[in-house]
Amino acid sequence: MDVRMPRVDGIQATRIIRERHPHTKVLVLTTFENDAYVSEALRTGAQGFLLKRSAPESVVAAIRTVHSGDSLLFPDALRRLVAPAVQAGPDRPGLPMLSEREGEVLRLIASGLSNAEIAARIYVTVETVKTHVGRILAKLGVRDRVQAVIRAYESDFVPLD
Repeated sequence: MDVRMPRVDGIQATRIIRERHPHTKVLVLTTFENDAYVSEALRTGAQGFLLKRSAPESVVAAIRTVHSGDSLLFPDALRRLVAPAVQAGPDRPGLPMLSEREGEVLRLIASGLSNAEIAARIYVTVETVKTHVGRILAKLGVRDRVQAVIRAYESDFVPLD
């Protein structure tokens, strides 16, 4: 889905699609790096938001990630969306005890890598990465990768810089 399209913009189209077909997964792919677009796309039900300038393999990985039921955002958008909450005050929620490997996987998720890219980076199978991601989500009490990364930023587990 693109943000700007003739007749109906991508945000409104996402809203309509998700209302009529709630199980349909939507990935927004656009040239517009605008936080308001990102927030609105996620609010209307998009599972991901990626910039068209992303490498082709990143776009393919993003499609696969969203198709598998996970969510994703390009890392800069995630940092900007989370920054106000992180800077709001000292009452930052801590992270439950993650294993060393789970922490490594969470950092790689936060850097924007797909499961396949993480698997290649840490020399394990994609299925092993999925197991780690599942454990991370369960330990953090979140429903998807985007929420896990937000928790990682909020707790300073992954620095905003």
